[in-house]
Amino acid sequence: MPDVEAHITGTVWKIECEVGQQVEEGDTLVILESMKMEMPVEAEDEGTVKEIVCEEGQSVSEGDTLVVLE
Repeated sequence: MPDVEAHITGTVWKIECEVGQQVEEGDTLVILESMKMEMPVEAEDEGTVKEIVCEEGQSVSEGDTLVVLE
């Protein structure tokens, strides 16, 4: 299962999931802030959150892994 990656360069504004949480396709996992706009990062598949590899306030680049699902 692919990792959930940032689709834009920005700052992690809010993490909306927890390790062990079951998520469905389309669920918002992380909200990124870029150019004063909030952009949700959604699960592209269903699964369980195995690891959160970002933290609120962290700068991320497009393509960086934010959440690992299993």
